[in-house]
Amino acid sequence: MTEGVNLGRAFTARRSAFRALHESGCFVIPNPWDVGSARYLQHLGFKALATTSAGFAFSQGLPDSDTAVSLDQTLKHIAEISAAVDLPVNADFSSGYGQDPAGLAASVARCVATGASGLSVEDSTGDPAHALFDLPVAIERLQAARQAIDSSGCDVLLTGRAECYLVGHPDAFRESLRRLQAYAEAGADVLFAPGVRNPEEIKALVEAVHPKPFNLLVVNDIGMNVADIAEFGVRRISVGGALALAGWTGFVKAAKALQANGSFAGLANLIPYPEINDLLAADFRARQKQES
Repeated sequence: MTEGVNLGRAFTARRSAFRALHESGCFVIPNPWDVGSARYLQHLGFKALATTSAGFAFSQGLPDSDTAVSLDQTLKHIAEISAAVDLPVNADFSSGYGQDPAGLAASVARCVATGASGLSVEDSTGDPAHALFDLPVAIERLQAARQAIDSSGCDVLLTGRAECYLVGHPDAFRESLRRLQAYAEAGADVLFAPGVRNPEEIKALVEAVHPKPFNLLVVNDIGMNVADIAEFGVRRISVGGALALAGWTGFVKAAKALQANGSFAGLANLIPYPEINDLLAADFRARQKQES
């Protein structure tokens, strides 16, 4: 009983800290794909983390799709990451695991129970022929998520995502603008249009949802750093599956070289084994001490 109360208090404190992070300035929220990467990112000093549906799916040998990765798998993963660190964790909750508002609300309530400090809901349908939910439906779904969070009594931040850029909408900027403004009015705390890259479009989206914070996704070297992006008024920067892909890149190159010509060149310049093992050993001992 005491352990449950203490954990509940910890999650409450993290949620308050997470909200405070969004209230001024700009921060990076990197995306671990498993417990080890989450603990390492905490070690580096990041203030919050976010799960990545892509990184987790790939680690399970599955494509990045909520039809391939089940709700139970996703919830278990979010709970594991939340329990593995002492930081706020934002849940990449794909399209919310519910086609109708009632089903989505039930899934969101379960996500809140994992201890997440925030969660995002996409407006993509998964159907290439009709890639986005019609706006009235998307709004209704986001409102259902908002109501589920409010009914839980937990201060969990809701991120509304407009997937226009990612699905190749012919007028991605204007449609994102229209949708994000509607999602802000529907109760989203944070707004997100993954895929936007043009600086002028970023600035315009930030201004359109102000004073609510805007999350920018950066998945490659865009020629700008965090300070540059902060000047646009962006409050939060995530990297999606990019860190997981960085790991996959090294693995794939090394494995291909080994298989193709017996070369071990891909194993050159690795991080020394003790650097990771000693860090995780110290972390393990510290957690054992806390639990005893």
